[in-house]
Amino acid sequence: MKKSLLSLALGGLTIGITEFVMMGILPDIAKNLNISIPVAGHLISAYALGVVIGAPLLVIITRNYPPKKTLLILASMITAFNSLSIIAPNYEFLFAVRLLSGLPHGAFFGVGAVVASRLADKGKEAQAISVMFAGLTIANLLGVPLGTYIGHHFSWRYTFIIIAIVGTLTVCSLYFWMPNIEAKAREGMKTQLLFFKKAEAWLVILITAIGAGGLFCWISYIAPLLTDISGFDASDVPYIMMLAGLGMVLGNFIGGKLADRYSAEKTIIVLLSVMAVDLMLVFFFSSNPYVSLALVFSTGCIAFAVAAPIQTLMIQTAVGAEMIASAAIQAAFNTGNALGAFLGGLPLIAGFSYASPNLVGITMSILGVLFTVVFLQRKRRVLKLQRI
Repeated sequence: MKKSLLSLALGGLTIGITEFVMMGILPDIAKNLNISIPVAGHLISAYALGVVIGAPLLVIITRNYPPKKTLLILASMITAFNSLSIIAPNYEFLFAVRLLSGLPHGAFFGVGAVVASRLADKGKEAQAISVMFAGLTIANLLGVPLGTYIGHHFSWRYTFIIIAIVGTLTVCSLYFWMPNIEAKAREGMKTQLLFFKKAEAWLVILITAIGAGGLFCWISYIAPLLTDISGFDASDVPYIMMLAGLGMVLGNFIGGKLADRYSAEKTIIVLLSVMAVDLMLVFFFSSNPYVSLALVFSTGCIAFAVAAPIQTLMIQTAVGAEMIASAAIQAAFNTGNALGAFLGGLPLIAGFSYASPNLVGITMSILGVLFTVVFLQRKRRVLKLQRI
């Protein structure tokens, strides 16, 4: 495997721990800062909001930089902002820091996805992108459980020390392993932004924000789901998160292979449909601890299988505007993150069980399928007209 792709994977690892460890240590932060779990859940939304703001903004600001320089700047920002969480004295400060930490997330994955596709062997672009996202999945396999364990048994602040260390390693690996790729001759920014006048652009964004939101309805409240519904002890959660991470690692590579073998949109339709069924099973059967463990693995697998196909679909759709469009997908993913955490929390505020957010997730996944079907129909119509 190319070292350049491994440096992107290491960046994905840093971002993955940053984003997903919050779900595991949410009860610990809530207790330490004397806030409720639903209020602590707003820290997840703050990070997602940062991604939405930062993804297009930072790509525009760095658009004239070569990709390596851009990635180094973004990785340095990730490391610096996460380091501030270590000293957060209260909820308000931590909320602001989480917002700042999210700013470089989307731009890093957006630029990284385009770079990965350029470094890939012909016909293996989606698999190269999946290598970058492998860091995100390995974070859920190893980094998040470790961070959750440390946050639960020692202090959640120590978890952010780990993130700072991994972030520093990312900066070093990019500096030494990433080749000096020349920036592609770009269209003007005004021309690139015209891409968002296309219905196809917004359909892909809706597929991502709404369809992928089902994952975040589930994972945002996975810790209380496992303890209150499945009956596991809080000390078991880090190990169960490793099971979810293992599913994500497997699903990520399956998604990349499927998108290269079949069309990205057909792969997305199948995966989001299966996700809706899986979340229904989570809702009905999480009270059984053995079944719950199997569902933790399957949900992680299915949810992350959709990442590379969606990223590939946007790059294929946005010819001439790949960088900003790819970053927009990351903003859309984290819009889904914010929506999943917020909408999934509404049934909890209304007094329903910690299994209830999955009902919201089912709805979001089905809507994602419908948007993808519309996209596919529009694509077929355009191809038919081109043949005439």
